[in-house]
Amino acid sequence: MALTGRLVKKTGITCRGNLLHDIYKHKPNNVAAIAPDKVQGCDLISGEWGAPGSVISWQFFHDGKVHTAKEIIEEVDDENHKIVFKVIEGEILQAFKTFIITFHIEEMGDKQMIIWTTDFEKVNEGIPDPTIYLDLLGACIEDMDAHMLTQA
Repeated sequence: MALTGRLVKKTGITCRGNLLHDIYKHKPNNVAAIAPDKVQGCDLISGEWGAPGSVISWQFFHDGKVHTAKEIIEEVDDENHKIVFKVIEGEILQAFKTFIITFHIEEMGDKQMIIWTTDFEKVNEGIPDPTIYLDLLGACIEDMDAHMLTQA
């Protein structure tokens, strides 16, 4: 079993993808209002929302408990609707030496897909792949898509 890996989750959306990109870039704290059963909050620790080098802290639910993940925004590409977050603190790093999450949007025919990619390095071979985090991110996107459609 490899210690490093990459997992990808694709979620089809009905709303315009740039709306979800804008939330993750400028107002990620709104995710808690849209999906409160999954995300408790998101706080700006340093820098500016959506700016590379900025640090944000997420509080999310996992296994019935609130967990935290402090992330640095490594890259923002508005043209390709892409944001790269690197986890720098939190419970995730008990199981993973590195954990990088990439959000981007792809056109697939006449549909738009939100693509979440995780690049990771496990602390040991006994750690399972982080599919639970991708499932959480995908579920948030589904809630956000439904929410955006009610706002139209």
